[in-house]
Amino acid sequence: MSNRRVVITGTGLVTPLGTGVKKTWENICNGVSGVDYITRFDASHDPVQFAAEVKDFVDDDFFDKKAAKQHRLFVKYALAASRMAIAESGFEVTEANCGRVGVITGCGMGGLPTICEMHEIYLTKGVKRISPFFIPTAIPNVPSGQISMDLGTKGPNLTMTTACAAGTHAVGEAYRHIKYGMTDVMITGGTEGVICPLGINGFASMKALSTHNDSPTEASRPFDKDRDGFVVAEGAGILILEDYDHARARGANIIAEVVGYGLSSDAFHIAAPPEDGEGAARSMKFALEDAGLGPEDIDYINAHGTSTPLNDRCETLAIKSVFGDRAYKLAISSTKSMVGHALGAAGGLEAVFLALSIRDQVAPPTINLHEPSPECDLDYVPNTARNMEITHGLSNSFGFGGTNGVVIFKRFSG
Repeated sequence: MSNRRVVITGTGLVTPLGTGVKKTWENICNGVSGVDYITRFDASHDPVQFAAEVKDFVDDDFFDKKAAKQHRLFVKYALAASRMAIAESGFEVTEANCGRVGVITGCGMGGLPTICEMHEIYLTKGVKRISPFFIPTAIPNVPSGQISMDLGTKGPNLTMTTACAAGTHAVGEAYRHIKYGMTDVMITGGTEGVICPLGINGFASMKALSTHNDSPTEASRPFDKDRDGFVVAEGAGILILEDYDHARARGANIIAEVVGYGLSSDAFHIAAPPEDGEGAARSMKFALEDAGLGPEDIDYINAHGTSTPLNDRCETLAIKSVFGDRAYKLAISSTKSMVGHALGAAGGLEAVFLALSIRDQVAPPTINLHEPSPECDLDYVPNTARNMEITHGLSNSFGFGGTNGVVIFKRFSG
Protein backbone atom coordinates (compact mmCIF):
# COMPACT_ATOMS: atom_id res chain seq x y z
CA MET A 1 0.00 0.00 0.00
CA SER A 2 1.27 3.44 -0.92
CA ASN A 3 2.27 5.67 1.99
CA ARG A 4 3.03 9.04 0.46
CA ARG A 5 3.81 12.34 2.17
CA VAL A 6 1.03 14.92 2.05
CA VAL A 7 1.65 18.67 2.10
CA ILE A 8 -0.45 21.83 2.14
CA THR A 9 0.16 24.16 -0.80
CA GLY A 10 -2.81 26.53 -0.66
CA THR A 11 -5.32 28.07 1.75
CA GLY A 12 -8.52 30.06 1.44
CA LEU A 13 -10.71 31.71 4.07
CA VAL A 14 -14.06 33.43 4.30
CA THR A 15 -14.75 34.21 7.96
CA PRO A 16 -16.43 36.68 10.31
CA LEU A 17 -13.00 38.34 10.56
CA GLY A 18 -12.63 38.93 6.86
CA THR A 19 -12.77 37.58 3.34
CA GLY A 20 -9.30 36.35 2.47
CA VAL A 21 -6.52 34.65 4.40
CA LYS A 22 -4.44 37.77 5.06
CA LYS A 23 -7.26 39.79 6.61
CA THR A 24 -8.61 36.97 8.76
CA TRP A 25 -5.18 35.85 9.96
CA GLU A 26 -4.11 39.35 10.97
CA ASN A 27 -7.29 39.72 13.00
CA ILE A 28 -6.82 36.30 14.60
CA CYS A 29 -3.27 37.13 15.64
CA ASN A 30 -4.43 40.48 17.01
CA GLY A 31 -7.21 38.92 19.08
CA VAL A 32 -10.13 40.60 17.30
CA SER A 33 -13.68 39.32 17.84
CA GLY A 34 -15.91 38.72 14.83
CA VAL A 35 -19.07 38.39 16.94
CA ASP A 36 -21.76 41.06 16.81
CA TYR A 37 -25.52 41.58 16.76
CA ILE A 38 -27.35 39.68 14.02
CA THR A 39 -28.08 41.69 10.88
CA ARG A 40 -29.41 38.82 8.72
CA PHE A 41 -32.84 38.98 10.38
CA ASP A 42 -34.57 40.76 13.26
CA ALA A 43 -33.45 38.92 16.38
CA SER A 44 -34.22 41.72 18.81
CA HIS A 45 -36.89 39.70 20.61
CA ASP A 46 -35.10 36.35 20.49
CA PRO A 47 -33.25 34.79 23.42
CA VAL A 48 -29.98 35.00 21.44
CA GLN A 49 -29.48 38.19 19.44
CA PHE A 50 -25.92 37.82 18.16
CA ALA A 51 -23.78 35.59 15.95
CA ALA A 52 -20.53 35.65 14.00
CA GLU A 53 -21.65 36.72 10.52
CA VAL A 54 -19.39 37.14 7.51
CA LYS A 55 -19.47 40.90 7.11
CA ASP A 56 -17.43 41.88 4.06
CA PHE A 57 -18.26 39.25 1.43
CA VAL A 58 -19.09 40.91 -1.91
CA ASP A 59 -20.75 38.75 -4.57
CA ASP A 60 -19.34 40.82 -7.42
CA ASP A 61 -15.80 39.94 -6.34
CA PHE A 62 -16.43 36.28 -7.18
CA PHE A 63 -19.59 35.78 -9.24
CA ASP A 64 -21.56 37.16 -12.15
CA LYS A 65 -25.16 38.13 -11.45
CA LYS A 66 -26.59 34.79 -12.56
CA ALA A 67 -24.26 32.76 -10.34
CA ALA A 68 -24.72 35.13 -7.41
CA LYS A 69 -28.48 34.59 -7.61
CA GLN A 70 -28.16 30.83 -8.03
CA HIS A 71 -25.78 30.00 -5.18
CA ARG A 72 -26.65 30.04 -1.49
CA LEU A 73 -24.24 31.47 1.06
CA PHE A 74 -22.64 28.18 2.09
CA VAL A 75 -21.86 27.47 -1.55
CA LYS A 76 -20.60 30.98 -2.25
CA TYR A 77 -18.23 30.84 0.70
CA ALA A 78 -16.87 27.45 -0.37
CA LEU A 79 -16.35 28.50 -3.98
CA ALA A 80 -14.65 31.73 -3.01
CA ALA A 81 -12.32 30.04 -0.51
CA SER A 82 -11.50 27.28 -3.02
CA ARG A 83 -10.56 29.79 -5.69
CA MET A 84 -8.31 31.57 -3.20
CA ALA A 85 -6.66 28.31 -2.19
CA ILE A 86 -6.08 27.03 -5.71
CA ALA A 87 -4.67 30.42 -6.74
CA GLU A 88 -2.26 30.43 -3.80
CA SER A 89 -1.16 26.88 -4.61
CA GLY A 90 -0.29 27.75 -8.20
CA PHE A 91 -1.76 24.42 -9.30
CA GLU A 92 -3.76 24.25 -12.52
CA VAL A 93 -6.39 21.59 -13.13
CA THR A 94 -6.12 20.30 -16.70
CA GLU A 95 -7.66 17.57 -18.85
CA ALA A 96 -4.50 15.57 -18.29
CA ASN A 97 -4.55 15.65 -14.49
CA CYS A 98 -8.22 16.25 -13.54
CA GLY A 99 -8.92 12.58 -12.82
CA ARG A 100 -6.28 12.64 -10.06
CA VAL A 101 -7.73 15.75 -8.39
CA GLY A 102 -10.61 15.43 -5.91
CA VAL A 103 -12.84 17.45 -3.60
CA ILE A 104 -13.95 16.58 -0.07
CA THR A 105 -15.74 19.21 1.99
CA GLY A 106 -17.48 19.19 5.34
CA CYS A 107 -20.89 20.76 5.87
CA GLY A 108 -23.30 20.44 8.77
CA MET A 109 -26.74 21.76 7.86
CA GLY A 110 -26.07 23.23 4.42
CA GLY A 111 -29.08 24.98 2.98
CA LEU A 112 -31.17 25.33 6.15
CA PRO A 113 -32.10 28.96 5.33
CA THR A 114 -33.32 27.81 1.90
CA ILE A 115 -35.37 25.02 3.46
CA CYS A 116 -37.01 27.57 5.77
CA GLU A 117 -37.65 29.94 2.87
CA MET A 118 -39.22 27.27 0.66
CA HIS A 119 -41.35 25.95 3.51
CA GLU A 120 -42.75 29.43 4.06
CA ILE A 121 -43.48 29.76 0.34
CA TYR A 122 -45.22 26.37 0.36
CA LEU A 123 -47.41 27.39 3.31
CA THR A 124 -48.31 30.88 2.05
CA LYS A 125 -48.24 30.59 -1.75
CA GLY A 126 -48.78 26.92 -2.49
CA VAL A 127 -46.96 23.98 -3.96
CA LYS A 128 -46.59 25.47 -7.44
CA ARG A 129 -44.38 28.27 -6.12
CA ILE A 130 -41.70 25.93 -4.78
CA SER A 131 -38.56 26.55 -6.82
CA PRO A 132 -37.33 23.67 -9.01
CA PHE A 133 -33.84 24.70 -7.84
CA PHE A 134 -34.75 24.19 -4.18
CA ILE A 135 -33.27 20.72 -3.65
CA PRO A 136 -30.13 21.16 -5.83
CA THR A 137 -29.24 24.37 -3.97
CA ALA A 138 -29.95 23.14 -0.43
CA ILE A 139 -28.38 19.69 -0.06
CA PRO A 140 -25.10 19.60 1.92
CA ASN A 141 -22.98 18.17 -0.91
CA VAL A 142 -23.68 21.10 -3.25
CA PRO A 143 -20.40 22.87 -2.31
CA SER A 144 -18.28 19.85 -3.26
CA GLY A 145 -20.14 19.47 -6.53
CA GLN A 146 -19.92 23.15 -7.39
CA ILE A 147 -16.19 23.29 -6.55
CA SER A 148 -15.62 20.31 -8.82
CA MET A 149 -17.53 21.92 -11.68
CA ASP A 150 -15.95 25.31 -11.09
CA LEU A 151 -12.37 23.98 -11.15
CA GLY A 152 -12.88 21.02 -13.45
CA THR A 153 -11.84 18.24 -11.06
CA LYS A 154 -12.92 14.69 -11.95
CA GLY A 155 -11.52 12.66 -9.06
CA PRO A 156 -13.39 11.78 -5.85
CA ASN A 157 -16.19 14.16 -4.90
CA LEU A 158 -17.42 13.67 -1.33
CA THR A 159 -19.07 15.52 1.54
CA MET A 160 -18.76 14.83 5.25
CA THR A 161 -21.89 15.71 7.26
CA THR A 162 -20.55 14.80 10.68
CA ALA A 163 -21.83 17.91 12.44
CA CYS A 164 -19.08 19.99 14.08
CA ALA A 165 -16.39 17.47 13.13
CA ALA A 166 -17.23 17.59 9.41
CA GLY A 167 -14.46 19.96 8.31
CA THR A 168 -11.78 18.00 10.14
CA HIS A 169 -13.08 14.69 8.83
CA ALA A 170 -12.98 16.14 5.31
CA VAL A 171 -9.34 17.18 5.70
CA GLY A 172 -8.45 13.81 7.22
CA GLU A 173 -10.15 11.80 4.49
CA ALA A 174 -8.56 13.97 1.79
CA TYR A 175 -5.18 13.31 3.41
CA ARG A 176 -5.85 9.57 3.25
CA HIS A 177 -6.80 9.75 -0.43
CA ILE A 178 -3.38 11.17 -1.25
CA LYS A 179 -1.41 9.16 1.30
CA TYR A 180 -2.69 5.87 -0.10
CA GLY A 181 -2.20 6.85 -3.74
CA MET A 182 -5.80 7.39 -4.86
CA THR A 183 -5.26 11.02 -5.84
CA ASP A 184 -2.45 13.54 -6.22
CA VAL A 185 -4.26 16.74 -5.21
CA MET A 186 -7.30 17.32 -2.99
CA ILE A 187 -9.38 20.44 -2.38
CA THR A 188 -10.74 20.11 1.13
CA GLY A 189 -12.11 21.89 4.18
CA GLY A 190 -15.51 22.99 5.42
CA THR A 191 -18.29 25.47 4.76
CA GLU A 192 -21.46 26.63 6.50
CA GLY A 193 -24.07 29.36 6.26
CA VAL A 194 -27.04 28.72 8.55
CA ILE A 195 -27.50 31.98 10.43
CA CYS A 196 -31.28 32.15 10.19
CA PRO A 197 -34.11 32.27 12.76
CA LEU A 198 -34.66 28.51 12.86
CA GLY A 199 -30.95 27.72 13.06
CA ILE A 200 -30.16 30.14 15.87
CA ASN A 201 -33.29 29.41 17.87
CA GLY A 202 -32.93 25.67 17.37
CA PHE A 203 -29.55 25.74 19.10
CA ALA A 204 -30.89 28.22 21.66
CA SER A 205 -33.69 25.82 22.58
CA MET A 206 -31.03 23.23 23.45
CA LYS A 207 -29.45 25.77 25.82
CA ALA A 208 -26.27 25.35 23.77
CA LEU A 209 -25.72 29.04 22.99
CA SER A 210 -24.33 31.91 24.98
CA THR A 211 -26.94 34.48 25.97
CA HIS A 212 -24.56 37.40 26.60
CA ASN A 213 -26.81 39.76 24.62
CA ASP A 214 -25.36 42.77 26.43
CA SER A 215 -21.78 42.10 25.22
CA PRO A 216 -21.62 39.98 22.05
CA THR A 217 -17.88 40.40 21.48
CA GLU A 218 -17.23 38.82 24.88
CA ALA A 219 -19.78 36.02 24.52
CA SER A 220 -17.43 33.37 23.16
CA ARG A 221 -15.14 32.72 26.12
CA PRO A 222 -13.70 29.19 25.98
CA PHE A 223 -12.30 27.77 29.22
CA ASP A 224 -13.42 30.85 31.18
CA LYS A 225 -15.41 30.32 34.38
CA ASP A 226 -18.23 32.52 33.01
CA ARG A 227 -18.64 30.68 29.69
CA ASP A 228 -22.28 29.84 29.03
CA GLY A 229 -22.44 28.45 25.49
CA PHE A 230 -21.12 28.80 21.97
CA VAL A 231 -21.73 31.46 19.32
CA VAL A 232 -23.05 30.37 15.92
CA ALA A 233 -20.78 31.38 13.04
CA GLU A 234 -20.51 30.95 9.28
CA GLY A 235 -17.83 30.90 6.60
CA ALA A 236 -15.47 28.53 4.82
CA GLY A 237 -11.92 27.29 5.24
CA ILE A 238 -10.31 25.42 2.34
CA LEU A 239 -6.89 23.83 1.87
CA ILE A 240 -5.09 22.35 -1.11
CA LEU A 241 -3.48 19.07 -0.10
CA GLU A 242 -0.91 17.58 -2.44
CA ASP A 243 1.41 14.62 -2.76
CA TYR A 244 4.85 15.87 -1.74
CA ASP A 245 6.65 14.59 -4.85
CA HIS A 246 3.95 16.12 -7.05
CA ALA A 247 4.29 19.48 -5.30
CA ARG A 248 8.08 19.41 -5.37
CA ALA A 249 8.15 18.56 -9.08
CA ARG A 250 6.22 21.70 -9.94
CA GLY A 251 8.13 23.92 -7.50
CA ALA A 252 5.16 24.60 -5.24
CA ASN A 253 5.46 26.62 -2.05
CA ILE A 254 4.75 24.27 0.86
CA ILE A 255 2.99 25.74 3.90
CA ALA A 256 2.99 22.69 6.18
CA GLU A 257 2.79 18.91 6.10
CA VAL A 258 -0.17 16.72 7.13
CA VAL A 259 1.13 13.76 9.14
CA GLY A 260 -1.70 12.32 11.24
CA TYR A 261 -5.45 11.72 11.35
CA GLY A 262 -7.58 10.04 13.98
CA LEU A 263 -11.30 9.60 14.46
CA SER A 264 -13.58 7.88 16.93
CA SER A 265 -17.09 7.65 18.33
CA ASP A 266 -18.18 8.33 21.90
CA ALA A 267 -21.13 5.89 21.70
CA PHE A 268 -22.51 7.86 24.63
CA HIS A 269 -24.98 10.69 23.93
CA ILE A 270 -26.31 12.49 20.87
CA ALA A 271 -25.21 15.95 22.03
CA ALA A 272 -22.95 15.61 25.08
CA PRO A 273 -19.46 14.16 25.51
CA PRO A 274 -18.70 11.56 28.17
CA GLU A 275 -17.53 13.19 31.38
CA ASP A 276 -14.00 11.82 31.05
CA GLY A 277 -13.60 12.84 27.40
CA GLU A 278 -12.69 9.24 26.53
CA GLY A 279 -13.81 9.41 22.88
CA ALA A 280 -11.91 12.61 22.23
CA ALA A 281 -8.84 11.11 23.89
CA ARG A 282 -8.97 8.04 21.64
CA SER A 283 -9.16 10.16 18.50
CA MET A 284 -6.06 12.11 19.60
CA LYS A 285 -4.23 8.86 20.36
CA PHE A 286 -5.14 7.45 16.95
CA ALA A 287 -3.85 10.61 15.26
CA LEU A 288 -0.56 10.38 17.16
CA GLU A 289 -0.21 6.71 16.20
CA ASP A 290 -0.95 7.50 12.55
CA ALA A 291 1.74 10.20 12.62
CA GLY A 292 4.24 7.97 14.42
CA LEU A 293 4.52 10.55 17.18
CA GLY A 294 4.45 10.55 20.96
CA PRO A 295 2.77 13.05 23.28
CA GLU A 296 6.13 14.78 23.78
CA ASP A 297 6.25 15.70 20.08
CA ILE A 298 3.20 18.00 20.06
CA ASP A 299 3.83 21.70 20.72
CA TYR A 300 0.45 23.32 20.08
CA ILE A 301 -3.23 22.34 20.00
CA ASN A 302 -5.99 24.26 18.24
CA ALA A 303 -8.74 23.12 20.60
CA HIS A 304 -12.34 22.41 19.74
CA GLY A 305 -12.91 24.92 22.56
CA THR A 306 -16.57 25.71 22.02
CA SER A 307 -17.14 27.84 25.17
CA THR A 308 -19.76 25.40 26.47
CA PRO A 309 -19.43 24.23 30.08
CA LEU A 310 -19.31 20.55 29.09
CA ASN A 311 -17.00 20.62 26.09
CA ASP A 312 -14.24 22.75 27.57
CA ARG A 313 -14.06 20.67 30.74
CA CYS A 314 -14.18 17.33 28.91
CA GLU A 315 -11.68 18.39 26.25
CA THR A 316 -9.28 19.50 28.97
CA LEU A 317 -9.63 16.09 30.66
CA ALA A 318 -9.08 14.34 27.34
CA ILE A 319 -5.88 16.32 26.69
CA LYS A 320 -4.59 15.45 30.15
CA SER A 321 -5.45 11.79 29.56
CA VAL A 322 -3.46 11.66 26.32
CA PHE A 323 -0.54 13.93 27.18
CA GLY A 324 -0.04 13.39 30.89
CA ASP A 325 2.46 15.86 32.35
CA ARG A 326 3.13 17.14 28.82
CA ALA A 327 -0.38 18.66 28.84
CA TYR A 328 0.85 21.44 31.12
CA LYS A 329 3.63 22.35 28.69
CA LEU A 330 1.41 22.58 25.62
CA ALA A 331 0.12 25.83 24.18
CA ILE A 332 -3.62 25.37 23.61
CA SER A 333 -5.96 27.93 22.09
CA SER A 334 -9.51 28.19 20.86
CA THR A 335 -9.85 30.39 17.79
CA LYS A 336 -13.62 30.03 18.26
CA SER A 337 -13.20 32.76 20.84
CA MET A 338 -12.78 35.11 17.87
CA VAL A 339 -14.67 33.56 14.93
CA GLY A 340 -17.38 31.71 16.83
CA HIS A 341 -18.41 28.14 16.08
CA ALA A 342 -18.91 27.64 12.35
CA LEU A 343 -20.37 24.14 12.81
CA GLY A 344 -19.51 22.01 9.76
CA ALA A 345 -17.02 24.64 8.62
CA ALA A 346 -15.22 24.85 11.97
CA GLY A 347 -12.69 22.10 11.24
CA GLY A 348 -11.87 23.65 7.87
CA LEU A 349 -11.28 27.07 9.38
CA GLU A 350 -9.20 25.62 12.19
CA ALA A 351 -7.13 23.46 9.83
CA VAL A 352 -6.18 26.63 7.95
CA PHE A 353 -5.41 28.39 11.24
CA LEU A 354 -3.22 25.47 12.33
CA ALA A 355 -1.30 25.54 9.06
CA LEU A 356 -0.74 29.28 9.41
CA SER A 357 0.30 28.88 13.05
CA ILE A 358 2.99 26.45 11.96
CA ARG A 359 4.03 28.60 8.99
CA ASP A 360 4.40 31.72 11.11
CA GLN A 361 5.45 30.01 14.36
CA VAL A 362 2.75 31.71 16.38
CA ALA A 363 0.00 30.39 18.67
CA PRO A 364 -3.21 32.42 18.33
CA PRO A 365 -4.81 33.66 21.54
CA THR A 366 -7.93 32.52 23.34
CA ILE A 367 -9.60 35.87 23.89
CA ASN A 368 -12.11 36.69 26.64
CA LEU A 369 -10.25 34.34 28.98
CA HIS A 370 -10.19 36.40 32.16
CA GLU A 371 -10.58 33.79 34.88
CA PRO A 372 -10.22 30.14 33.84
CA SER A 373 -12.54 27.55 35.31
CA PRO A 374 -10.88 25.56 38.09
CA GLU A 375 -11.18 22.40 35.97
CA CYS A 376 -9.63 24.18 32.97
CA ASP A 377 -6.10 24.59 34.29
CA LEU A 378 -3.91 24.26 31.18
CA ASP A 379 -2.13 26.95 29.14
CA TYR A 380 -4.80 28.32 26.80
CA VAL A 381 -2.68 31.23 25.46
CA PRO A 382 -4.93 33.83 27.13
CA ASN A 383 -5.80 37.00 25.23
CA THR A 384 -2.49 37.59 23.42
CA ALA A 385 -0.87 35.64 20.58
CA ARG A 386 2.43 33.97 21.39
CA ASN A 387 5.48 33.62 19.18
CA MET A 388 6.83 30.13 19.79
CA GLU A 389 8.42 27.15 18.11
CA ILE A 390 5.80 24.83 16.66
CA THR A 391 7.11 21.69 14.98
CA HIS A 392 3.92 19.66 15.34
CA GLY A 393 0.42 21.01 15.91
CA LEU A 394 -2.87 19.22 16.47
CA SER A 395 -6.46 20.30 15.78
CA ASN A 396 -9.49 18.82 17.58
CA SER A 397 -13.09 18.68 16.38
CA PHE A 398 -15.97 16.96 18.16
CA GLY A 399 -19.54 16.81 16.87
CA PHE A 400 -23.11 15.97 17.84
CA GLY A 401 -23.68 12.26 17.44
CA GLY A 402 -20.54 11.65 19.45
CA THR A 403 -18.24 11.86 16.45
CA ASN A 404 -14.62 12.99 16.88
CA GLY A 405 -11.86 13.99 14.46
CA VAL A 406 -8.24 15.06 14.91
CA VAL A 407 -5.54 16.08 12.43
CA ILE A 408 -1.85 16.68 13.04
CA PHE A 409 0.29 19.02 10.92
CA LYS A 410 4.06 19.35 10.89
CA ARG A 411 6.43 22.18 10.07
CA PHE A 412 7.75 21.42 6.59
CA SER A 413 11.45 20.67 6.52
CA GLY A 414 12.06 19.19 3.07
